[in-house]
Amino acid sequence: MRQRVMMVTGGSRGIGAAVSRMGAAEGWTVCVNYTRDEAAAQSVVASIQDSGGRALAVQADVSVEADVLRLFETCD
Repeated sequence: MRQRVMMVTGGSRGIGAAVSRMGAAEGWTVCVNYTRDEAAAQSVVASIQDSGGRALAVQADVSVEADVLRLFETCD
């Protein structure tokens, strides 16, 4: 079976964090993208992992092409 991976930009807070948690609850592996607040992103990752899900946090500014490329490479 193919692994399902969800990338959530702005996944460290608000709606993005809720989408990250909901996706994980549905069985997706979640790549939580954040720009500045690593602690918030790691908190979302920890809550997903504590619930038995899989997630990682990746810092990237989606307005910077090199960051976007690194984001996709890291999530892959």
